[in-house]
This record gives sequence, C-alpha cells and structure tokens, in this order.
Amino acid sequence: MEFIAGKNPVLEALQAGRPLSKILLAQGLKQSSVKEIMSLARTRQIPYQFVARERLDSLVPGNIHQGIVAQAGAKEYVDWEEIVEKALQKGTDPFLVLLDGLEDPRNLGAILRTAEAVGVDGVIIPKHRSVSLTAAVARSSAGAVEYVPVARVPNLPLIMDRLKEKGYWIVGTDSQAEQKYFEADLKGPLAVVLGSEGKGLGKLVKEKCDFLVSIPMLGQVNSLNVSVAGALLFYEIIRQRGLV
Repeated sequence: MEFIAGKNPVLEALQAGRPLSKILLAQGLKQSSVKEIMSLARTRQIPYQFVARERLDSLVPGNIHQGIVAQAGAKEYVDWEEIVEKALQKGTDPFLVLLDGLEDPRNLGAILRTAEAVGVDGVIIPKHRSVSLTAAVARSSAGAVEYVPVARVPNLPLIMDRLKEKGYWIVGTDSQAEQKYFEADLKGPLAVVLGSEGKGLGKLVKEKCDFLVSIPMLGQVNSLNVSVAGALLFYEIIRQRGLV
C-alpha cells in the first residue's frame, strides 16, 4: 500500500485528481488547518477520518506527516513514447530528463520539483537499480510528482538511441568534461541525462551521450548534489531558449 504524507502533498494529490481511497487526519488537528483538504475530499467523495497520531506514525515511519496521510496506489507511470509524442505536439523544443541509477528518493523528488518549475516534458528512469515513485518521493517533490509524467524503462541506453532517431540531442553531466554547461548549445530537442549519486553516469550511458558538460567547482568538494546540478542545467536550458 502506498501512502502520501504531509499537508501539501495530499492537497496536491487531491487537486490533481489522483485516485485516493482514504484520508487519515490526526486527532486534535484544528479543522481550520485542513478545511480545504476536507472540502476537496467531500467533493471527490473520498472518505476521511480522524485517527490517533500513533497510527499515522506507524503508516509512514520516518516521514513528517503533519498529521495528514492519504492512502493511494503508487503513482502510475506513463509510456515513454507517450511523453515524447505529447512533447512534440506542444510546438516548442522538447525537453526530457533521463536519470541513470538515482537511488535517493529525496533527490528524485527534488529533481521532479525543479523539472515541473521549468516545464520539463517528462522524466525517464530505469526499472532496475533505481529509486521508484514512492511516498517519500512525492513528499520531496512538494506535489510536483502529480504534474510531471514519469516513464520507467528496462533499458535506458536503448531509449537514448530511440530518442536520437526522433531528433533529440542527448547531453550528459560529467565532472571531467572539458565543456562547461553554460558553453554548450542547449537549444533544440534535448534530453538531459543525470547520473547516480557518487557513481555518476554508467559507462554505456555515457557513451550514448552526444556530448558531455561539467559544472565548474572552485572549492575542495569535487561535485554537487545531483538535484542541484540538475537545477543549474535545467535553468541554463530555458535561459538559452529565451524563456526566462
């Protein structure tokens, strides 16, 4: 069973029309603080009830639930070709994000949050050795998981080849790349590949990239958190496209 924890993630799920089977509220919560959630639940005919806070603690151990937990199925994945097709229909340069072996749900959530903010058309993740869409991801995304389509594929390098056939340029991030991210031409149909925490891009995924870019580091630490690196690159892309 999948649970969504926290006021904003539950509210976003309600507003986005995500299927929810039940909403649990901690006894003692001021009803004024959850007025909008209860109103939306009644409109969508989703039952809600007040329960002991200890029950919420047991449902989402380790998560800060703020006294609000919704019961739902896992967020549905979409077909990667559906993402590509819809991106082409928009009339603007397509912008996809591929994640190679990301393991931390907080990083995936943060990337989805930034991706939604800059208008990314979709995110593609591998089925194996990668974090999936979980309640922790939903909470870290601050609701963005409800708006950014995510596809899960068995073979990321194969999808990279297919994207190239459809006219995409593939740019990967690598700390050893000579070209800085702000020196690269990031216009046109583009798919950005971000590597896993610690290991970066896998060998085959790196080879499939059309070009690699790095982010200058002036301190003693030789790399940024993957979600921070992604945010810098995403905003450079929309800057070059004249969107900001």
